[in-house]
This record gives sequence, structure tokens and C-alpha cells, in this order.
Amino acid sequence: METGGNSLPSGPDGVKRKVLYFYDPEVGNYYYGQGHPMKPHRIRMTHALLAHYGLLQHMQVHKPVPARDRDLCRFHADDYVNFLHNVTPETQQDQLRQLKRFNVGEDCPVFDGLFSFCQTYAGGSIGGAVKLNHGFCDIAINWAGGLHHAKKCEASGFCYVNDIVLAILELLKQHQRVLYVDIDIHHGDGVEEAFYTTDRVMTVSFHKFGDYFPGTGDIRDIGYSKGKYYSLNVPLDDGIDDESYHYLFKPIISKVMEVFRPGAVVLQCGADSLSGDRLGCFNLSIKGHAECVKFMRSFNVPLLLLGGGGYTIRNVARCWCYETGVALGVEVDDKMPQHEYYEYFGPDYTLHVSPSNMENKNSRQLLLEIRNKLLDNLSKLEHAPSVQFQEREPDAELPEADEDQDDGDERWNSDSDMDIDEDQYLSFLYFFSPCFAPLTDSDCVLFSSLRFTHHNYSEVQIGTIEQTRGFDTATNETGVDVSPMPIDIPTVKVE
Repeated sequence: METGGNSLPSGPDGVKRKVLYFYDPEVGNYYYGQGHPMKPHRIRMTHALLAHYGLLQHMQVHKPVPARDRDLCRFHADDYVNFLHNVTPETQQDQLRQLKRFNVGEDCPVFDGLFSFCQTYAGGSIGGAVKLNHGFCDIAINWAGGLHHAKKCEASGFCYVNDIVLAILELLKQHQRVLYVDIDIHHGDGVEEAFYTTDRVMTVSFHKFGDYFPGTGDIRDIGYSKGKYYSLNVPLDDGIDDESYHYLFKPIISKVMEVFRPGAVVLQCGADSLSGDRLGCFNLSIKGHAECVKFMRSFNVPLLLLGGGGYTIRNVARCWCYETGVALGVEVDDKMPQHEYYEYFGPDYTLHVSPSNMENKNSRQLLLEIRNKLLDNLSKLEHAPSVQFQEREPDAELPEADEDQDDGDERWNSDSDMDIDEDQYLSFLYFFSPCFAPLTDSDCVLFSSLRFTHHNYSEVQIGTIEQTRGFDTATNETGVDVSPMPIDIPTVKVE
């Protein structure tokens, strides 16, 4: 099967990949507040498992460079980013109007270090995209990322900055087409919305639908204008198990890869779709969840793996540790090694946990109807879209880390033939590497870039999505801003 001009070397799925992993030791210190289900500590627990299973020695470990304000503003509104930068728990009571305007305060609370947290997780995802773009790895991993609900002008669903959109925008500088796949239990609404009117990004979301946050993701939501049929939504009911999930996942993704032929793939691995999640209602095993990672890996296309939801944190750590092993092609023992968070995993102290006996409300007839409908939609895409050749945009700037702040934990595996100074190479390529497929005036039209107040923005957004259901539209007259996205070009001192 042809996967485009950016595929990795072909071979059996067992072939090892060059994997790059982003981790900041401080990420586990951020705290949403007492009783809040989102716990960044789960990232630190995951890292501890990776260390004690010996997986870190098989991949290069990078501390992410924090995303700057201007990096975040490639998607997010300036005033929203400025608000996140400046608000603190001490000052929030003086900014009640802005808290309401930007949907910050309840599900998305203000906490100490909020903006640094956003910079860290976004920096890992953007950095992973840059590394993939230049072939420094085959798979990049940022378990702190994957916050798929954040919108252009507002926080949503525990998410403040949409690192996924920012990473995809980076990948689009190098690749004609980027595929986004979301296996979180919640609909990937922020990412779908951002690329709803473009044919250069296809979004595929497998999620619980029906009286469930965020309430979007109907199978009839298929994209708009140039993006029609480039949004795929797979609505699922409670209790879906491994077999039922892959009855949909594998044929749909196979058809997507055949028809869309992406140059790169972003896979959001939200672990709240696992059995027993504190907020979830699916019944996937860790192996069943990881089978999605294994399947995407088998296409030999540059792959960015991100985290996402997941609120039974011991199972989140189990899942992302196992999926890191899948990315590496390394078998991971079920018996858990002793480590600093060992007591979290009692009484069995194993990596895998059995699914429950909950009822699977997804009948085979329902699954068949969903599969046939989505495959029919994909059949209406006759071939992958082409992109006019233009001068390539510069990469996101990745300044060299301060030696005093180096975590000293960067390494390549023994199979790697990497022997160049990649930071110097990136600095050179930043300005002098010609490439096709930049963002054009009409290509990456962001549905969520409507220039309205927050109140009107919500009305227009909902109205436009409803308008696209059930009939064709010949023109794109939605009031969407189709101007090119601003790119900051820093000055470089050449010696």
C-alpha cells in the first residue's frame, strides 16, 4: 500500500524504530487542585515505569524546550495567551470577566505554574513534530501532550493550550497531508474544529457519543467546504471491548491510509478509554488500547504519539509504559519492577489489568452500520489532495538548552547511526531547507479562527456545524478568516 513520499523503510512490524521521548521532570509537580481528576503526576509515574523497565536506554530522551507566546499564538488568540501568561491564583479574583470569557475557573482552574505547564506540554509536541520533520526519529512521544479540547480562544475539558493543533501546523510545513487519530473516550473536538475546512488534515475520532462531554462528534459531522469528508467521527456506546473496537478501528484506518496517504500521523492516546477509568465507560484492555498504536506503527509513516485523558492514574501509567514498549518494538514483562510508585499498583503489581464484565452496548448491527457509513464517506474521496509548490515556512525555533539546565539523560540506542550535531543542523535547516507543502492562503483554514466575540463565536460555530449536516455546500462563505497564519522569522547571527 502506498503511504506517500514520507514513509519509513519498509519491513515487518517488528523492525525497531528510532524513538525520541520528551519528558520534563517538573511536569509531575503541577497540581490542578484538590479533588480535580486531572493529575499531571501520572506523567511522572509513567516515566518511573519506563526507567525501571529499562526502556529509556532504547530511545533518546529530551527535555522539551518551552513553547513561547508566539509559538502558542500560531493557533491561539493573542489576548487568550496573554491572559494565561499573566493570571495567577492570587490575581484571578480581579479578572472575573476574563475568566468567564476564556472559560477558565471550574474544569480548567487557575493553579500555580499554569502557563509554565502549558509551555512544557506544548513544547514537547511541537518539538516532536520538528524532529520528525527532519528525520531525527521515526516516532516521537510526548505523554504530557494530547490536550485535545482547547479552542482558539478558550480552555475546555482540562485543556488550556491545544498542543496537537500546534504540532500538526508544524508537520504541515514538511508534509502535504497529516492524519490525526484520537482514541480518547472524549471526542477530539478542538482538533476537529481547527481543521474542519481543510483537506490537508484528516481527523478521525473514536469516542463515546450521547449525553457525554463535549457533546460533539456526531457521525454526520464530516467537515465543511474543502474539508468535506475529511472529518470522521466514530460514535460509540458504553462498554465497548477490544474486539468491537478493532472491528471498526482497523478497517477504517486502513481505508484512511489508502485514500488519504498522509505524510505523518498524530495519534492521541487518551487512556480514559480503558476499562475502569474514573471518568470513562469503555472496557478496553491495555493490550487492546495499545493495539491501535501497534497498528498505526505498522504503516511506517512518521508518527507522533501523545497522551490525553486518563483519570485512574495507575492504569494510565501502565498503558503509556506498555505503549512506549510497542513503539520501540520491545517486549515488556507483566511483572512490575520495584520502583518509587510500586505501591500504587497493588495488590497484583502487574502491568496488565483484566477488563470488567460490564455490558457492551455496541451491538454488531450498530457497529456494522457505523463502519459501512464511514467507509462509504471515505469512498467519496477519490484521491489524496495535492498542494501547490511554494517556499517552505521556517520551523518552530528550538534554541539550544542551557548546559546548566541539561537533564543529562539524552541517549541514542545502540542501533542508531546518528552522529551529527542535530541542534546545529536544525539551525541551518531553519532558513535554508527548501521544501514543498507550506500553509497557503486557502489550505489550513482554521474553522475556529472566526473573528467574533466569545459569545458570537460560539453561536456561529454551532450554527455552521449544524448547517453542514445532510447537504452539500458549494462555496465557503462562513465568515472564516482565510488569511495566511502569521509566522515570526527571528534574526540569525551567521558566523
